[in-house]
Formats: sequence, structure tokens, C-alpha cells
Amino acid sequence: MKTYPLYLNGEFIASEPAWHVVDPATGEPFARISTIGCARLAQAIADAHAAFAGWRQLAAKARGEFLRRIAAEVDRRRDEIAHRISTENGKPLVQSQGEVAMAVDHLQWFAEEGRRAYGRIIPHQADGKRNLVMNTPIGVVAAISPWNFPLVLAVRKVAPALAAGCPVVLKPARQTPLSCVAFAECVHAAQLPRGVFQLVCGKSDELGAEFLSHPLCRKVTFTGSTEVGRVLIANAARTIKPLSLELGGNAPLLVFEDADLDAAVEGALLAKMRNTGQSCIAANRLLVHRPIYPRFLDAFVARVKELKIGAFSDPGVEIGPLIDEAALRRALDLVDDAVQRGARLLCGGRRLERKGFFLEPTVLADVPKDARCEGEEVFAPLAPVLAFDTESEAIQLANATQHGLSAYAFTRDIGRTFRLAENLEAGMIGINDGLPTTSNAPFGGLKQSGWGRELGAEGLDAFLETKHVSIRL
Repeated sequence: MKTYPLYLNGEFIASEPAWHVVDPATGEPFARISTIGCARLAQAIADAHAAFAGWRQLAAKARGEFLRRIAAEVDRRRDEIAHRISTENGKPLVQSQGEVAMAVDHLQWFAEEGRRAYGRIIPHQADGKRNLVMNTPIGVVAAISPWNFPLVLAVRKVAPALAAGCPVVLKPARQTPLSCVAFAECVHAAQLPRGVFQLVCGKSDELGAEFLSHPLCRKVTFTGSTEVGRVLIANAARTIKPLSLELGGNAPLLVFEDADLDAAVEGALLAKMRNTGQSCIAANRLLVHRPIYPRFLDAFVARVKELKIGAFSDPGVEIGPLIDEAALRRALDLVDDAVQRGARLLCGGRRLERKGFFLEPTVLADVPKDARCEGEEVFAPLAPVLAFDTESEAIQLANATQHGLSAYAFTRDIGRTFRLAENLEAGMIGINDGLPTTSNAPFGGLKQSGWGRELGAEGLDAFLETKHVSIRL
């Protein structure tokens, strides 16, 4: 069984202990990943800080050229990297290929956007003075990425930080580190200066504490659960460490009676079932206008029953396994809870009788508001559906959550489109669009779904400090 190395100060280093990496489609380990402790992480942060002076002094255009070279290397190895993502994460291969393509697009976008870290000259108010605003890189960045999109959500942090002039120490999720090892190999092939990018793995609580307490680590950017986000916020308070947080979601998907029903069904299928439902922007709750509720349910259930479930290597597979046994058991508990509270199970709801962590794609109708799957992030191919009567009721139901990451609506009424855009409490809203993410637009949430934004111009701003310079002539 191969043991994969970490990437520390320009070198690939194998170390012990090494952890098993499990294939969710079989439930069996297939590789190992090296790990380090706090002392070695502290050295990595120090090495990153030593590289900071040279990296920040490079022209933004030159930093962009490095990002383009990394993007070209990722694209050259796209099939191999996609295969690695699917093996460690379980998602269908075509979705892993899409993830690699999106990662390449992020790198290419920030290769250009780094050249637009504009400052400004402020018209002066006092004679003999001039006022400038400058943006400068914040310093060493700790990037902590999740398992559900193991490559693209790492790149979403690394690319803008590098473009802004910041060295990065990346810690991927324990379940899915191998695609980030492949990314480190691409960085190495692009000949990025030593220390500018490093890859570490180890115990999350220990490494997280080192990131937050180390004085040379100037920023932590994290994607993961709201619960872990709260812990990071509490611990960051000790040193006033800046954080960017992309946390949990509980996205509503609204279907109005004037919607194109076929488009709404396909959009809901994409928003709910993509990545086996394991997406922070997945449609968590389907809210359907009562006049079309029966027709929508019939059409949606028919499409869900057509989805092919299996290992990524199976031809035509659309739904893969959940990430681990705990995730599968939790999904089954959510189904049981909803049914006990009065929901109707229209399809699925059972564990597949095979190796691995497979749940049959599931639709629940007439789900009561107090069901756990209405208030908790589902993270499974499980779609709770309920009816609403009025637009105002739909908005109230949609906003009745502590989260506010994303929301979806299907309607052909332009007035309603603007009302929803203004009143839905979500950082990203897809109108007749089940997949609204794009490199050139901000990604992030409201309420307890996080702090800050990734992607777009805002994604670069997250790694820049703003300075005011007052000059007396």
C-alpha cells in the first residue's frame, strides 16, 4: 500500500505516523498519507514566512504566470487527478472531471485577477496633503479544506492567496488528502519558489491550534461545518487572528406555479443530488407551490428513480457512496426521524446491499417543519419536499434557518425574481439555475454560514490588507 508524502519547503517528505485513506465505495483502505505534528508545522510556517519577502515582491503579472503554469500542469494530468478524487471521495468520475476543470478555471481567473489589486488616490481635504490607499498581502495563510470537493475547495483558497502575494500552508481533510498531493506535485512541476506553497496533514485540533496561535501565521481560511467554525472563532479571539469561514448551509429551493416544470425538476435534481448531495450549497429543502405540488412530486420522483448508483468505475453512474459509515448512518437516521413525524417516503431510504457507504436516492414528501432534515444540513442524496401556499410564506419558510449560504428559486415572473433576490437571506441565489457557482462571482454566506467571500474580486480582497498613506507635501 503506497504511502504518499507531504510537501514541505519545496521537498516531498514521507513521515510517520501515516494514516489510511479509505475508498468509500468499498469501505476499505487503499493508500496511506504521511502526517506531522505541531513542531514540524511551526517550521513550515517559519519557512513560509521566510519565502514571503521574495514572493510579495514579485510583480503580480509574474505571480500570475506561476498560477498559469500550475493550471496547465493540473489540466495536463486532469484524468489522473479526477480518478484520484473519485477513489478517495467516491463521487462519479464525470463529476470529478468537472471538479478538476473548475480548479483549472479558478487558477486561471486569479492569475489575471491578481493584477487588479487596485488602490486609489483620495481627493485631499487639507492643503499640502495627499491621501493614498494601498493594498498589500496579509502574510502567511493557513488554508483548511474539506473532503467533499477535495481539490477545487483547496484551490479556491490557494489560488487567490498566491495571487495576492501570500505564501500558503494547506491542510486538506483527513479523508481526502491525495488529490491535494497531486496538486502539490503540479505546484512543484511549475517550479514555485520554496516555501511559497506547502502541504501538511495531521490531527486537526492540534494543527488548527498551531495555525491560530503562531504569530507568523497571519490568516486562517476554512471550509467546513458551522460547529468547527465556532471553535475557530473562539480560539482566534485570543490573538485576533483574521478568519475567512465558509460554513454549513441549509439551502431552500422554491418552485412556483409559473415555473417551467421540466426545468425546475432538472434544476432541483442538479442542486440536490450533485456530489451525492454532499455539497454545502446543495438544495436541502424543496418548497413547492401547492397548485403544482403533486405534478412536481411525480416528475421529480420519476427522475430520482432513474439515477444510477454505484462506484465511480461503474459506467454511467450518477450517485456515489457517502464519505463514510457515520455519514450513512446519520442519513438513515434523518429518514427515520422524518417518517416517524409523518413524512411520506416516496422512494429510496435504504442502504444499498453492497460494500461501501451507499444510500438509495431518497425523496420524502409532506415533511413536517420540525423534522430534523428540515433544520439540519442533510449532506446526502435525500430530498425533503413540502408545499407552500403564497410567496410570502415561501420566503418565510426559506429564511427560517440559522444558515444563509445559498438559495434557489424557479419562476418565470420577473417581478418575483427581484423580490426573491432582495428578500431571501442567502449569499448566493440561483434563479432557474441549479449550479450558480462561477470563478468570477463571489461565493459565501450570511448568518451562521460564514464570514467573507471566496472567488470573484472579493476572493482576492480576503488576502489583502488595506493601508491609508497620508503624505504632507
